[in-house]
Formats: sequence, structure tokens, C-alpha cells
Amino acid sequence: MKSRAQSPEQSREQDREQDPAKSQGESPGTSPAESPVKAAVSTTMTSTTSTTTGNTGSTGGTNGTGGTGGTGGGTTGTMTTTVLATVRTALRSALASMLPLPRRGGPAAQALLPLTERVPAMAAPCRMHPAVYAIEAAVIDWARRTGLRADPDVGYHRMAGRAFAEFDAAAAALFAQWLTWLFHLDDELDERSGPLEVFHGMLKGASRHPLEAAFADLWRVTSARMSDRWRARFAVGLQRQYDACRTEAENRAAGRMPTLEEYPALRRGTVGPYLYDLVEPCLRVEVPGWLHESEPWQRLVDACSDVTAWCNDVASRPKEHGDVHNFVVLAMRQLGLGERAATAWVLDRIAARCQDMSEAARRLPLDDLEPKAARDVSKVACAYLAAPRAHLDWLLESKRYA
Repeated sequence: MKSRAQSPEQSREQDREQDPAKSQGESPGTSPAESPVKAAVSTTMTSTTSTTTGNTGSTGGTNGTGGTGGTGGGTTGTMTTTVLATVRTALRSALASMLPLPRRGGPAAQALLPLTERVPAMAAPCRMHPAVYAIEAAVIDWARRTGLRADPDVGYHRMAGRAFAEFDAAAAALFAQWLTWLFHLDDELDERSGPLEVFHGMLKGASRHPLEAAFADLWRVTSARMSDRWRARFAVGLQRQYDACRTEAENRAAGRMPTLEEYPALRRGTVGPYLYDLVEPCLRVEVPGWLHESEPWQRLVDACSDVTAWCNDVASRPKEHGDVHNFVVLAMRQLGLGERAATAWVLDRIAARCQDMSEAARRLPLDDLEPKAARDVSKVACAYLAAPRAHLDWLLESKRYA
């Protein structure tokens, strides 16, 4: 599950390679790609200007005879439009021939692409936050300060930048820091055996381990503006993750695999239930307690958790090294399916849970809230709805599972 480190400058260079607009923004003379573009434009402008001049002279002669002045003006306007369209086509062609293909993550993530044709909410890529580089810098600075590793090649800031593209950079940066911490915790649990001491340290407020110190730093910033009810809910989620990870450890020790019916609830625990509670402090809002406990809200959160966790299972399956706590692996072993058929089986369930998400969001009782509270709740719900495609885009480009 480890990935090779890459400098922020290299990461930004890859982003420019994916975004022609950024490449065009470089200073004159700094890019070897500049000459072919100028040549294409120069050739096109020469030929089209010559044609336009000749036609204008002809039209002028016609006007001189007192015949068709109006027709000449219309012809000139049409030719101007044609010239601009030709130039744009030449630019696109030149740029397309020079730019490399977008970077891709692990090949297993490619198996998720059929979802873009089956799930309307996942059809189009998410918009990236315009301050994504500032978000990256904030994450790197925080990680170094707390003793963690921020790998730009993995790019948790890019997942957060997509999920929070419509909100301020501070919201995306805080969520990206939590993602960095969460995946470090996941790696720590994968690589170690025995008791889960790190959870005990976090629950008791210790800071001896880098993960504990990073958690304490994030908790101080995140919980400051939240109510005691929210803090209690977060603590319950952290305890749920501990219990789920302990169950997985016991399963491995006993050589037991969960059933297909047991797995979804177990996976919601290991993925970190509090991850979805973190959307509220990042956006500086709080969902009313009664609404959070309502059936539509719980269904929305559970469906969002299932979609992101199961997509992660598909992308990470080659890295599991025999671990049965993966939806694709369980389908292969318990249904007697090959890997491709088992992946298709999981994709069917992901698509169904995406539909559950949409239906749950439509059933939220927003009319029972005051206008400001309704807007706040809608912000959180919109972040949930954006999460599956933001996560998919990240899986397709990140090197975490490559």
C-alpha cells in the first residue's frame, strides 16, 4: 500500500500536463511546445488572411459598381468567424499532439469506469478546487509539523479539493489533513499485528505516537467550534472503528472470513464512521441532532460510506495479499466467481447504493428546518453526494494502489 514519493514541483508539472490551459499560461520562451503552436497559428493566419483580403477586394469592386454593399459586409463577418474557428482548431490540434496522456493510478481502478456510464452522479469528473496548490501546501506543512508523511504522488489534497470544490480552501485543507491522518492510520493497522494500542492512545488523549500527536492537533482545531453532542458522536465513531478493526484482527487470527451479509456493516466501521461527521466542522456548520438520527440521513451517510468503501475495495484488491476483508475477494470465494465476475457483482451493488444515496437526499426533511439550518444541511448533503465521483477521480490518478 506504499507509494513512491514525489516532489510538489513534479506533482504540479503533472497537473499542467493534464490541463492545457495551465500549459498556455507559462511565460513566453519557457516551453519547447511554444514553437509548434506559433507555427500552426502563423500558417493558418497567413492562408486565411490572404483569402479574406482577396475576397474583400472582389467585394469592394462589386460595391464600386453600386450593387451589393450589404452582401459584402455579411461575407466579411462570415469569413472572420471562419478564421477564428480555424485558428482554434489549429491550436487544439497542436496542443493535443504535444501533451502527454493524463497520469493514471493503479490498473485495478480502471475497473470502476463502467460506473460513469451507469450512475448519473458519477458521469462527469468533479471540478477541482481553484486553490488546490495552496491546499497541498497546507497539508504538507501540517504533516511535516506533526511527524507524518505527505506524499504528493498519493494526493489526498486532490480528493478533498474535488469533494469541497464549491467551498473555501480552508474547508478542503482541513478535510485533506484528516484524510492524510486516516490513511496513515490504515497503513499502521495493516502493517502491525497484536493489540491496537494507537486507538487507546487517541481515546485517552496521549501523544507519544506520531499518529496520536497528529490526531490531537487535528482534534483541537476541529472540535473547537462544535457542540458536545457532535464531540460525543465523533467519539462513538472512533470507538466503532476500533471495534471493527479488532474484529478484523480476530478474524485473521482465527482464519475466519465474514459473510457477504456481515461485511457491509463491518466495512463501515473500518473505513472510519467519523469521516462523514468531519464534513460539518470543515464547513463550519452542524446538522441538528434529530435530523442526524433520522432514517433518511442515516441512509444517506451509510450509502455514501458503502460506495466509497466498495470502490476502494475494487481499486485495492491487488494489494490485499490474501486478506479476505475485501468485497471482491469475498464474492470470489463465497460465490465461486472469477475476479472479473466478482468485480462486476460489486459494481452492481455500488450502482444500487448510489441510487439509494440520491433517494435518501430527496427525502431529507429540509422543509422542517429554518432557512439557515436548511442551507447548512444542504451543504453537508451536497458534499456527501459529490464524494463518490471525487473518490473515483482520485483512485484513477493516485499512485496509492499502483
